[in-house]
Amino acid sequence: MIIFRIHEKMKKLLAIIACGLSVFGFSQAEKDTTKSIKLDAIVVSSQRFAKSKRTITQQVESISKKEIEFQNSQNTADVFANLGTLSIQKSQQGGGSPVIRGFESSRILLLVDGIRMNNLIYRAGHLQNSITVDKNMLENIDVLFGPSSTIYGSDALGGAIYLHTKNAKLLSENGNKAFSGNVLANYSSVNEGKSGHFDLNYASSKFATLTSLSFNDYGDLKMGKQRNGSYDFFGERAFYTETINGVDIKVSNNNKYVQKFSAYKQYDFMQKLVYQPNNSTRHSINLQYSTTSDIPRYDRLTDSKAEKFTTATWNYGPQKRLLGAYNLKKEKIFLNSDLNLILSFQNIEESRITRDFGSPDLKSRIEKVSVFALNTDFKTKIGKADFIYGFDLAYDNLKSNAFKVNVLTNEVGLFSTRYPDGKNSTFTAEAFVYMNNNINQRTAYNASLRAGYKTLKSEIEINSIKTFFSTIEQKNFTYSAAFGIVHNHSKNTKISLNISSGFRVPNVDDLSKVFESKSKILLIVPNTDLKPEKTITADLGITFWNGNKIQFENTFFLTKLYDPIITDSFLFNGNPTVDFDGVQSKVQANQNQGKGTIGGISTTFKAVLVRNLLYYGSFNFTSGRFENNKGSFPIDHIAPIFGKTGFRYENKYVNLDLNMNYNGNKNLKEYGPTGSEDNIEYARTNGTESWETYNFKASITAIKDVTVFTGIENILDTQYRTFSSGINAGGRNLYLGVKYNL
Repeated sequence: MIIFRIHEKMKKLLAIIACGLSVFGFSQAEKDTTKSIKLDAIVVSSQRFAKSKRTITQQVESISKKEIEFQNSQNTADVFANLGTLSIQKSQQGGGSPVIRGFESSRILLLVDGIRMNNLIYRAGHLQNSITVDKNMLENIDVLFGPSSTIYGSDALGGAIYLHTKNAKLLSENGNKAFSGNVLANYSSVNEGKSGHFDLNYASSKFATLTSLSFNDYGDLKMGKQRNGSYDFFGERAFYTETINGVDIKVSNNNKYVQKFSAYKQYDFMQKLVYQPNNSTRHSINLQYSTTSDIPRYDRLTDSKAEKFTTATWNYGPQKRLLGAYNLKKEKIFLNSDLNLILSFQNIEESRITRDFGSPDLKSRIEKVSVFALNTDFKTKIGKADFIYGFDLAYDNLKSNAFKVNVLTNEVGLFSTRYPDGKNSTFTAEAFVYMNNNINQRTAYNASLRAGYKTLKSEIEINSIKTFFSTIEQKNFTYSAAFGIVHNHSKNTKISLNISSGFRVPNVDDLSKVFESKSKILLIVPNTDLKPEKTITADLGITFWNGNKIQFENTFFLTKLYDPIITDSFLFNGNPTVDFDGVQSKVQANQNQGKGTIGGISTTFKAVLVRNLLYYGSFNFTSGRFENNKGSFPIDHIAPIFGKTGFRYENKYVNLDLNMNYNGNKNLKEYGPTGSEDNIEYARTNGTESWETYNFKASITAIKDVTVFTGIENILDTQYRTFSSGINAGGRNLYLGVKYNL
C-alpha cells in the first residue's frame, strides 16, 4: 500500500476546502461558464467524430483556447500541467513529458489535427516533443484517458492527447469579417521570459487563409527560495562548468537559485488555407514548422562523480518539426458516406550533442525522420446507428548519423550512431470500424474494432558491437477492440462502462537502438525477439449533477498489461558484457517480461457557489505493479497523488482564479525496480516530497478588443521538484501579458 505524506498546512487547507467532499476535479471548457454547468453543451471532436460528452463512455477532458490563453503557460507541456488531471515530467526547462494513468512517452499517443506525432524513434523514457506544437496555435486540447488504439492505432496504451490547431475561417464562419486576428505579448519574471505571437485570418465566401507566427525566449529558470514545509533545501545550483582556454573548470554560482544552462528559444510558424467550392466539399492545406535553439539537458549537466561534473556539454540540438497536410471533406461521396481524408508528410530532426568533462571530443548524434501518412474516415448511418469506418496507412523512415569533433584541433572523426546507420523504416496498414446507437432514450452503446499489419526493418552497416546479424526485421499483425455503454439514469445521473484493449508495436527505438547508460558501464543492445505490448482496461464512470449548479464526476479504472517491455540483463552473442567505445560494458536489452496491473481513480467536482463564482477541484490516484520470474515490483512512471483546487470568478470584463496545485510524496521503495525511468538519482534520499503551490491569475478586458493577463504563480516561492524530474520547478513568477484582437 502506498502511503503519502502531505504537509500540515496542505492538510488543513484541503480539510477546509474539501469539507463533505472527498475528492474533486475540474476541466475547463469554453462553453462552460461560472453562471451554470452544462454537460450537454460540451462536444468532444477528437474521436474521429463530434459527440456530446453526455454520450461518451471514455473519460475525456478538454481545455479551450480561452482557457489556454488565460493560464499563460510557457509551452504546451505546461498547458497539460495546468489541467489538474495530468502529471508532467521535466528533464530541462525546454520540455515536458505528460503521463496518463502511469503511461508515458511512447505509451501514450500525441496527435495534431488528427495526424500522429509518434514515430519510429519515440522512446519509452521521457519525451519532450509536445512543445513543438505552439500553444498559441491551439484551438483546444482533448485528453483521452485509457486505451485509444481502436481509434488511432499503436501506442495509445494510457491514452491520447489530441491537439486541435486553429483553422482558417470563411466569411460565414468569421462574422463576415474579411480580416481578423490576434497579437499577443507576454513577460515572465521567473526566467525573464519574453514571448510574442501574431496570427491573421483573411476570409472570403469560398477561400480563407490563416497565418500564425510565434517567438519565445526563456532565460535560465529560477527555482523557489523558500523551504518546502519541513523538507531541507534541495536541487540548488551551487556550481556549474565553465570552459576557459579549452579547460573545463568547476566554478561557483553567484546565485544558487538560478539553474544555469536551462535557457532556450523557440520559433513557430503555421499557414492554413481553405477552399470550399460548395456546401458539400472542403479542401484544406495545413503547414506547420517549429524549431528551437540548442536545449540544454539540465539534469545531465548536474551529474557529478568524485566532486567533478561528469558532463561539460549536454544539449538537445535544434528540435525541428515540419508538417504538411492536405485535408478533403466531402459529403455523400459514396454509399451515403461522408469522407474525411488527410494526406500528410512530416520531417523531424533531433540531435544530441555531448562532451564529457575534461574531454576535447564533442560528440553529435543526429536523427532525421520522414513520415508519410494517409488517414481516411467514412461516416454514414445504418438505420438509426452512426457507423464510421476507414483505414490508416503510414511509412516512417529514419537516417541516423554521428560524428565527433575535437574542440581543440577541430579534427573530425567517426562516432557510433544511436540507431542502426543503414536504412530504418516501418510500414503500417490498418482498418477500423465504429458503431454508436441508442438502445432507448436513456441508454446508448458503442462498439469498435481495428486490425492491421505493421513491418519494421533496420540495416546495420558499421557493426560497432559486432552483432551476428546485419538486418533486423519484424512483422506484426495488430488488433484491438472496445465496447462501451452509457446510461443516463436520470437528469442528475450518468453511469458509463467502457472495456477496451490497446497495443504498442515495438519501434526502432525499442528494437534496434544501441545506447550507453549515463554511468557508461551499461549498454542496451538490440533484441530481435520483442513482441507488441498489450493492455485491457475497464473504466467505470459515475457522474452526478444538480441542475446547472453542481457536477461531480468519478472514473475508476483497472488496466491489465501483457508482455510489457522491460529493460533487463541480457546475453549478447552469448556474452553478458561487450566492448563499446573502449569500455567493457554490462549488456542489457529490452525484453517482454511478465504482466502488470495498474488501477486508480480520477475525480472531478465543480459547483456554482453564487452567480459568477465557481468552485472547482481535482484528485488523481494511480498505483501499479508488474510481475515476472524475479518477483513483484512497482511499475515506473506512476506519479503520486496530485490535483488542483480553486475558485474562479468571471464576468464580461474580469476573469479571476485563485488555486492550489498539489502533489503527494512518493517513497523510494515505490519507484520502479531499476529507478532509471523514474530518475531516482535526481530525487531526494527518501524519494519525491509532497508539495503544493498557490497561484493567482487574472484577465481584464476593460477596453474593447484588448485583454490584459497578469498573475502570480507559486506565491510562496516554494522550492520543489515534480516527480521523476531532473530540474526544479520555477519559483515565484510574476507575469504580464496583453492580447489585441484585430
